[in-house]
Amino acid sequence: MSITITSNRIMQLFAGVCVLVITACSSNEKKENKAGADTAIVVTVATPSSDQQQSLNISGQIEAGQSANISTRVMGYITKMNVKVGDHVGKGQLLATISNDDILAKRAQSDAMIAEATAALKNAQKDYDRFTALYQQQSASAKELDNVTLQYNSAKSKLEQAKQMRNEVNAMLNYTSLTAPFSGIVTQKTADAGSMANPGMPLLTVEQSGSYQVSASVPENSINQIRQGATAVVTISAINKTINGTIGQINQSSQFTGGQYIIKVSIPDNEKNGLYAGMYANVVIPVKQVVKNKAGDNQVMVPLSCIEHKDQLTGLYTIGNNNTALLRWVRLGKTEGNQVEVLSGLAANEQFILSADGRLFNGVSVKIK
Repeated sequence: MSITITSNRIMQLFAGVCVLVITACSSNEKKENKAGADTAIVVTVATPSSDQQQSLNISGQIEAGQSANISTRVMGYITKMNVKVGDHVGKGQLLATISNDDILAKRAQSDAMIAEATAALKNAQKDYDRFTALYQQQSASAKELDNVTLQYNSAKSKLEQAKQMRNEVNAMLNYTSLTAPFSGIVTQKTADAGSMANPGMPLLTVEQSGSYQVSASVPENSINQIRQGATAVVTISAINKTINGTIGQINQSSQFTGGQYIIKVSIPDNEKNGLYAGMYANVVIPVKQVVKNKAGDNQVMVPLSCIEHKDQLTGLYTIGNNNTALLRWVRLGKTEGNQVEVLSGLAANEQFILSADGRLFNGVSVKIK
């Protein structure tokens, strides 16, 4: 009898302990769920970008706003070279002279021809006036008047021809005096006094002072992203200087530049100090481009900082059910700057977690900022 009573008490005690354990577990689970809700990680979400603000980096060279190669159109010896490299010259200043003895002889010859033609014209004028009066008095025939008129017109033509020859000689004489087409600096001299000058051969180079621009080459796949008047950041490392310039010219042809399009970036006058033609420069042009894949569709681009790596797998976090973080495995393509292409695993209209205030893991509660 006592054994039975003891057994019943043991069963009662065991049942009570089980109830207490179950109650405690249930209470802990509720507390954990509540704590999880209160400690949700705050995240920032975004959608993939196909429009990227990027910068086109190209190399260029400082050059004068205006430059001229000084040459002659006649052959002859250089009799005087009045300037040297580095000299400042004014517009119209005499730079060099070419021997002109033969041209002076031709001018003397043309002057003699003019004198002869002038005398002949005077005689023809007298005959023409006399025969005109005789014809009016019916003392000369029409045939005689026609002959005199022909001689008079021929004399006028010969005088005009002689004058045109003198004009030609004077023009040739002007080519023997080389003058500066504008105010500037002599930057190159290829011949000295006593050298033979040939037609078209540059003897001097004059560059305009105080006006500079950057000449740069743009590849054909980037030329459509550049607009005239756009801002370009020019950096000259030689003098550690950065300048905000403006795209002033865009060459529309690359036929003679090896497939490259030449652009000119104007530099403000107040930034010219310390600049010299020939300095190398780096030109940065902000461009906005739409990236396409091979099929012609917009690429899905995400920041590299969002990518998670695990062994050979790559993924990123998206928003799952009940506002939880869901690690999505993706296949990546090429990298462009700080962006990477997502080939599969994420659609262009799907959101992904851009940043989080805490450590993310699969299934953790998140709160969108």
